[in-house]
Amino acid sequence: MMSLPFYQKFHEHYDRSYRNKDLRTAMSQYYAQEKKSSAIYTHGSTAYSSRSSAAHRQESQAFSQASEASYQQQASRATESSLASAVSRKAVSAYDYGYSHGLTDSSLMLEDYSSKFSPQTKRARKSLLSVEEKENLPSDYIVPIFSGRQVHVSGITDTEEERIKEAAAYIAQRNLLASEEGITTSKQSTVSKQSSSTLHQEEAFEKKSRKVAIREKAERLSLRKTLEETEAFHRKLNEDHLLHAPEFVIKPRSHTVWEKENVKLHCSVSGWPEPRVTWYKNQVPINVHANPGKYIIQSRYGLHTLEINTCDFEDTAQYRASAMNVKGELSAYASVVVKRYKGEFDETRFHAGASTMPLSFAVTPYGYASKFEIHFDDKFDVSFGREGETMSLGCRVVITPEIKHFQPEIQWYRNGVPISSSKWVQTHWSGDRATLTFSHLNKEDEGLYTIRVRMGEYYEQYSAYVFVRDADAEIEGTPASPLDVVCLDANKDYIIISWKQPAVDGGSPILGYFIDKCEVGTDSWSQCNDTPVKFARFPVTGLIEGRSYIFRVRAVNKTGIGLPSRVSEPVAALDPAEKARLKSRPSAPWTGQIIVTEEEPTEGIVPGPPTDLSVTEATRNYVVLSWKPPGQRGHEGIHYFVEKCDAETENWQRVNTELPVKSPRFALFDLAEGKSYRFRVRCSNSAGVGEPSEATEVTVVGDKLDIPKAPGKIIPSRNTDTSVVVSWEESKDAKELVGYYIESSIAGSGKWEPCNNNPVKGPRFTCHGLATGQSYIFRVRAVNAAGLSEYSQDSEAIEVKAAIAAPSPPYDITCLESFRDSMVLGWKQPDKSGGAEITGYYVNYREVIDGVPGRWREANIKAVSDEAYKISNLKENTVYQFQVAAMNIAGLGAPSAVSECFKCEEWTIAVPGPPHSLKYSEVRKTSLVLQWKPPIYSGRTPVTGYFVDMKEARAKDDQWRGLNEVAIKNKYLKVQNLKEGVSYVFRVRAINQAGVGKPSDLAGPVVAETRPGTKELVVSVDDDGIISLNFECDQMAPNSEFTWSKDYVSTEDSPRLEIESKGNKTKMTFQDLGMEDLGIYSCDVTDTDGIASSYLIDEEELKRLLALSQEHKFPTVPVKSELAVEILEKGQVRFWMQAEKLSGNAKVNFIFNDKEIFEGPKYKMHIDRNTGIIEMFMEKLQDDDEGTYTFQLQDGRATGHSTLVLIGDVYKKLQKEAEFQRHEWIRKQGPHFAEYLSWEVTGECNVLLKCKVANIKKETLIVWYKDEREISVDEKHDFKDGICTLLITEFSKKDSGIYEVILKDDRGKDKSRLKLVDEAFKELMTEVCKKIALSATDLKIQSTAEGIRLYSFVTYYLDDLKVNWSHNDTAVKYTDRVKSGVTGEQIWLQINEPTPNDQGKYVMELFDGKTGYQKTVDLSGQAYEEAFAEFQRLKQAAIAEKNRARVLGGLPDVVTIQEGKTLNLTCTVWGDPTPEISWLKNEKSFASDDHCNLKFEAGKTAYFTITGVTTSDSGKYGLVVKNKYGSETSDFTISVFIPEEEARVASAKPQKSNKQSK
Repeated sequence: MMSLPFYQKFHEHYDRSYRNKDLRTAMSQYYAQEKKSSAIYTHGSTAYSSRSSAAHRQESQAFSQASEASYQQQASRATESSLASAVSRKAVSAYDYGYSHGLTDSSLMLEDYSSKFSPQTKRARKSLLSVEEKENLPSDYIVPIFSGRQVHVSGITDTEEERIKEAAAYIAQRNLLASEEGITTSKQSTVSKQSSSTLHQEEAFEKKSRKVAIREKAERLSLRKTLEETEAFHRKLNEDHLLHAPEFVIKPRSHTVWEKENVKLHCSVSGWPEPRVTWYKNQVPINVHANPGKYIIQSRYGLHTLEINTCDFEDTAQYRASAMNVKGELSAYASVVVKRYKGEFDETRFHAGASTMPLSFAVTPYGYASKFEIHFDDKFDVSFGREGETMSLGCRVVITPEIKHFQPEIQWYRNGVPISSSKWVQTHWSGDRATLTFSHLNKEDEGLYTIRVRMGEYYEQYSAYVFVRDADAEIEGTPASPLDVVCLDANKDYIIISWKQPAVDGGSPILGYFIDKCEVGTDSWSQCNDTPVKFARFPVTGLIEGRSYIFRVRAVNKTGIGLPSRVSEPVAALDPAEKARLKSRPSAPWTGQIIVTEEEPTEGIVPGPPTDLSVTEATRNYVVLSWKPPGQRGHEGIHYFVEKCDAETENWQRVNTELPVKSPRFALFDLAEGKSYRFRVRCSNSAGVGEPSEATEVTVVGDKLDIPKAPGKIIPSRNTDTSVVVSWEESKDAKELVGYYIESSIAGSGKWEPCNNNPVKGPRFTCHGLATGQSYIFRVRAVNAAGLSEYSQDSEAIEVKAAIAAPSPPYDITCLESFRDSMVLGWKQPDKSGGAEITGYYVNYREVIDGVPGRWREANIKAVSDEAYKISNLKENTVYQFQVAAMNIAGLGAPSAVSECFKCEEWTIAVPGPPHSLKYSEVRKTSLVLQWKPPIYSGRTPVTGYFVDMKEARAKDDQWRGLNEVAIKNKYLKVQNLKEGVSYVFRVRAINQAGVGKPSDLAGPVVAETRPGTKELVVSVDDDGIISLNFECDQMAPNSEFTWSKDYVSTEDSPRLEIESKGNKTKMTFQDLGMEDLGIYSCDVTDTDGIASSYLIDEEELKRLLALSQEHKFPTVPVKSELAVEILEKGQVRFWMQAEKLSGNAKVNFIFNDKEIFEGPKYKMHIDRNTGIIEMFMEKLQDDDEGTYTFQLQDGRATGHSTLVLIGDVYKKLQKEAEFQRHEWIRKQGPHFAEYLSWEVTGECNVLLKCKVANIKKETLIVWYKDEREISVDEKHDFKDGICTLLITEFSKKDSGIYEVILKDDRGKDKSRLKLVDEAFKELMTEVCKKIALSATDLKIQSTAEGIRLYSFVTYYLDDLKVNWSHNDTAVKYTDRVKSGVTGEQIWLQINEPTPNDQGKYVMELFDGKTGYQKTVDLSGQAYEEAFAEFQRLKQAAIAEKNRARVLGGLPDVVTIQEGKTLNLTCTVWGDPTPEISWLKNEKSFASDDHCNLKFEAGKTAYFTITGVTTSDSGKYGLVVKNKYGSETSDFTISVFIPEEEARVASAKPQKSNKQSK
């Protein structure tokens, strides 16, 4: 088997199973390859004969393409790939061609390389193809024809017509193979021996008689007709012959690129309908949206492109282009390798996983470390999960020394079997933490998990058990899901599935199991058995040869069917030999060449009988037979017929009449349980049916495998405080034992719970998750494929608590002080005390002379209780080694490791020795407490203090940092500000006058974290005022004890404290808490993993506790509200107070001026014990009610009181208020004002007087007054909204005065007054001016003929509103040129004859008397230029209008004159300069003459004179005046009449009038 590329080593192929739909394309490819390959290489299958030729062409093409794609995976080992691919394509093309010409698939098959060659000689044959057919063939293709191995079986096809066609095809192919003509095929051998053997088989033609030749010719004609009919038949069946599966015209090419370069993969695909192409990276679909800009996928005109931008090392992978349409799916592969420039190094690879780099890579310049120390921190513990949940196991790995770029090898194991990443479980290594994550827990995941960390030649490992509980049943009472569904045996005809029975039956026995199957690539599950099977193995039949399936199992009881198991791995319905042959075929490109041979038709050989027939498995539901193929069977494929008979008879019956068996194994169903049978098998091929095999021995239908017997002698033993070890005697004579299920029950409860859900092998198991201190009983049952055994006898009850064992060895032995003949040793107590208190230590020593150690000697006969001991009677200047062993009631533990060598000599150093016995406690996520003992050797002077150093566990030695700048005298320190989850180590140094001594041994490493279930010390004060500290621990060992200390010094003998412990609780009581009790009080729990807590009592806390104690000794009724008084609606007086709570026995005494008062006409009392409210009511206050009121409370032992003093002004004010409220109540009985009269300035700057009235009816009148004069109101108030208003528009000084409004009806009247005079009026006017100022519009610029005007509009203007203008922050000085004013609602500033100095910023400020409101405009730059230009234009226009020539007057519009008269007209004209004049008659100019005299004098007067007017002078005349500023025309009309005509006309008018009257 070839090795995979390095980038594929960690890739797992994910089969489609267990509700996973993400990778169907990968499975469909796998399914297609399996199906196509089995279709090509399987012989004698009649099932293919009725299939359409289009389907066969599709299968053959898919096989060819899939084979070529798979061949490319081993391109590095190919030597002659081109020739092999060509020959393979030719073979497939010939296969297709045979079907297109009507040949059945069995007559046109590739050679089965696993079968033997026929011993008959072979003859060369001529080609049967015509010239036309040869021209239609692809160039350079050789068409191989192979002998058929089809066996006709009656009843396989559905109709008689199909059977006739099938028989005709068989006869036609047999005639073809018996004919004289044949097909010559090329033969080429990869080795010389095969070549010579093949050439030897090509021999001369066989001679035939004329009669035989004529008969064969007739048969050929018959065959041709049959072929044509078959082709026409298939043409009708394949109306969709235009559709064809995808085919890669151009396949993607592999690339090797440098980092940060881009790479493009191209492919071209044909097919109809047009295939859809999907790109995959390592079988995972590429999502361009998940990595924007990383991938660009394009498809244009059949060319498909995948572009990978800025390649990095993670892009090294296998890429796949998958083309799919309705006819099928096809894939092509290409690899991309990303190389890195020399010298570059990818740090991330060292954190990618456990196997990112081989160990050989991590050689440092200094070689390997001499020794690696591997520690596990934050370790995973025994874990419990449930099916379907996610779980993560992890631990932090600390390796010292740390070597850069040198990563450990991480490997996980389950029950000793290595775990690799899959869709169920993933491993991760972050550089310092290893994690194993379960994405979907199954019961198959239950077991012992081990992490092994290897560093060079050193490794450490850690293990813990994982339990997986059953998922909640969908129907309560149904059994749990089975587990470990696997395939035991697979062939073409059936697949045997096995599983393990679940531990939980749902409360009623399991009746059996249903097996479901699903074809890979689909979602359709089908049930394989109609009735439940009890045996945990079942042969599944009815499979399609070559296809892959997955299976699942469901258990059933009387309640219903339980949840399905996890699905099995996919398995193909193929014979093992066929699988091995297919797997052994080289993948393209391969190193040899494909030999296409022909098999000559020879006379059929009837196969012999099978051999070695036996019954391999027998149950009540089925029997499995197995045999070996016959030695004599020819070169054809053979089928098998299975026969059975009753044991007492010889009446043999064929079992598989309609379906021949193709595999040498067969499962028989529908046998009568308890009945005896014998079996035999026959072989069959085209030549006929062979002789039967020897019959089997008599087989009784029933389960051969018996249910195991119940285990015996269940013995539980103590383990930890949450677990028990259960051992038992294994079941006797148990066959095929799967394992054991263990159940536990709290003694006396009768409720059993499973301890494991995955059967365990062996006679011993540790049951975890038990309740500490509870008594349990256990029972065990065995399981095999036949079922579960009976339960064993119940074990004896055992209490769950930790077992007592000898302690582990002490460690870190150090020399604390040395003298001439003695030494003081110190060591650290064992990590594990063995479940009991350590009672002492024993020290051994030995001399070391010239490096050779002597024999061990005992240093002490009596055990020492401290972690330090002085060994006397040593030899001066002699080197010694030591070891220490700890002891508890279980015995003496193993000795420690041998210490380093210490020389016995007098220490003369001045500084102190190292502190010893460092320990940490009260570990929390940000703090811990470190304690130590003073050094044995104090130096020349006493120790004056200590320095504490800290560093992270993985930090280097140069990263130690001190925690205290000034030496501390205490032998403890609370370390604060730690980082949660970080591991730390500590050390302590002592100091005296000579200096600082050597550091102590390290304490730690310890992880800063608050463990689950951590509890703190709680201070409490009881009812008698006694103060105590309380602590509770839920994680105590059986021999754990509480130890109290003050300032970390034992308080065992303190007379001021009393300690009481019971169970997992302890209490320390203070006898008389005082200043001498200030300090830190701590409680430690022995025989635990450092469980402790402390509490600080300082002066502030002391005061709080003493006050609380006093309150508890002399309890008072807690008061929420002191005694108070309030006036109610009618002037009633309410005295009330509220206690925190009152019991049903609470009593209240009401005291007035030291005398108790009682309920009566004057006083009404009420006590609400639920709310604690106490009330007393008085109707009114009189003069003699002045005094002191007290409520006295008593509730059990608690007392309390509250007093209210109502004397002097306080009482008078309250009395007045009560009287006012009484009058107010009376007033409100009629119409009244709910809100008195007030004013409001509207947005339109009007004043609105308004009030709110209540208790109004239809007849109620409202009258307004101003200065006692009634105001007439046009509209009548409707009181719908209860609001009455009076609107005053354009409010001014004339509107000041006193306004009054009166409500009245038959129930009474009420009035409200509003004074709007003096200051009130000023306030209102200020608000009005404010509204007016706010209504001002923005300043605008307007040009006039006189200059530039700046203006703004307001709603209306009042003189009270002051207007100020400023220019460039300077007040404007008003002159004749610059003026300010108000015109209507316009406020303006006029700048006449503006100059450049007038440019700048202008501000108009409107002042309402309190606040100024500004409007600004910038008159500069373009604004000024445009305004100035407009001013100049308007100014010139005004000048022109002023000096323009014009006729001022004198000319009439119409002049009527009698003929012969003289007409004189005079008019005045004006203009500067003096205008020129001209005259017009009937719009034509005319000049002065003797008849018409025209004169213009002094530039002002024009004369028009006509002497003796005639009728010809009638017409329209005009005077035109003109100068440089303009012109004007004044028109007039002259009408000349004759007197006679006038008279005639006048006389004619009366006559006409008379005629009309008649």
